[in-house]
Amino acid sequence: MNAVSTVDPRDGQRRATDLTETDESRLEVIAGQASQAAQWLSGLGRLGRAEMLDAIAASLESRRVNLVAAAEAETGLSHARLDQELTRAAVQFRMFGDVLRDGGYVEAAIDHAADTPLGRGPDLRRMLVPLGPVAVFGASNFPFAFSVAGGDTASALAAGCPTVLKAHPSHPLTSHASADAIQSAIRDMGGPEGVITTVYGEQAGRSLVRHPTVRAAALTGSVGAARAIQAAIDERPDPIPLYAELSSVNPIVVLPGAAADRGDRIAEGLFASFTASGGQLCTKPGLAFIPSDPGGEHLVDVLRGSVAASGGTVLLNERIRDAYEDQAAAFERAGARVSARSQDDPGAGFIAAPRLLEVGLPGLAAEIADECFGPLMVVVRYQDVADLDAVLATIPPSLTGSVHRGSSDDAAVVRRLVDVLAAHSGRIVFDGYPTGVRVSWAQHHGGPWPSTNAVHTSVGATSIRRFLRPLAWQDAPEWILPEELRDGYTAIPRRVDGRLESAVE
Repeated sequence: MNAVSTVDPRDGQRRATDLTETDESRLEVIAGQASQAAQWLSGLGRLGRAEMLDAIAASLESRRVNLVAAAEAETGLSHARLDQELTRAAVQFRMFGDVLRDGGYVEAAIDHAADTPLGRGPDLRRMLVPLGPVAVFGASNFPFAFSVAGGDTASALAAGCPTVLKAHPSHPLTSHASADAIQSAIRDMGGPEGVITTVYGEQAGRSLVRHPTVRAAALTGSVGAARAIQAAIDERPDPIPLYAELSSVNPIVVLPGAAADRGDRIAEGLFASFTASGGQLCTKPGLAFIPSDPGGEHLVDVLRGSVAASGGTVLLNERIRDAYEDQAAAFERAGARVSARSQDDPGAGFIAAPRLLEVGLPGLAAEIADECFGPLMVVVRYQDVADLDAVLATIPPSLTGSVHRGSSDDAAVVRRLVDVLAAHSGRIVFDGYPTGVRVSWAQHHGGPWPSTNAVHTSVGATSIRRFLRPLAWQDAPEWILPEELRDGYTAIPRRVDGRLESAVE
């Protein structure tokens, strides 16, 4: 078996680990354990799984020091950023505990047997049930919140689905330590092996999604990675869904009134948003539409100063650093000029210089209106707000679209822009920045292709829907029904004979 190594992006040094890539025989064992673990998760019921998720959150927090240290050495991300991300991971597990206790996510519906205009209707009862074991592919840029201890894992376990995680090669030791923290909590509850397991190596990832035990897959990554996983899934005799969160340019429109009212603050916010975490966020603003007027010029001047005064930033791995440099050069060849660039900070690690590029609205070619993963943003200068409608409709759909309004901006203009952005994104941000995705019931983190490949969200309470399927029982004896579908059960909201009934404490 091939050994797994790790690289510290701060110095570029590769180091050995005690981990090995997962071979086919080990994968068979893992698949068998996952199948058996599904029965244990089902037996826990909603409230038992809620307790499990709370215990996992506590276990992660109890190992905070070691987990954050491991992630620092494998990602180059700051201690503060990683510490906050670990908190976010724990919050996600606890939130899904609340989702389970609420119970509305199962969408319970009961139609009692009755006479209908079409004759006698049978008794029908329907709710959402677990798909079965799922595969989750860890993300390079979120070693906790979108990897082994991430929202995909939390929502899958909440749904009752055992989870097999493909560790990202950028942080194998962090993945291993995170899995150990989760498994420890499960063992303390008497859980079996297979509730959560981790595999290593590209071949293991392809074999995983081809395995008949696996019933769905989730990915946060590149379009190329999604295509490779989908190609492996297509080799199956039976299809399974792939839920992928992919590429996004996240346009921001700064209207003239906003630039005049608070140009300094917007420049500060834009700089923080596109350079945070080395610009390696799926919600990073890649295009900022700023007016060609005195207010806009001042805003851009402040932004240039912030970029020029910044230093180099460590990127997650060599591939990302090289792709960043290649994409920045491609933007320049396509007509975007360098408006500002940080001082180079030479070093042995995977260092990149933040860049601000600029182009006039007529020069915004398709080659520039693309995602550049890293600390780069393109400022697009426009003369007339009316010219934005057609351009915004042609840039790639995104996870988000943002609008900054000022006191003198026409409400009708704002509404028109929002309508255009809403047709091409999954979240509209007003007077703010798309980075910093809240974990909550109302969140939607998805959008039209290529930002995601499905209508579902990967963040927030409804992300659990990806790992569930509807099942109906017709004229079933009560003893065989799930308790959520039995007459007299009032602990969750249900739709009974067409009427929504609230839960009763």
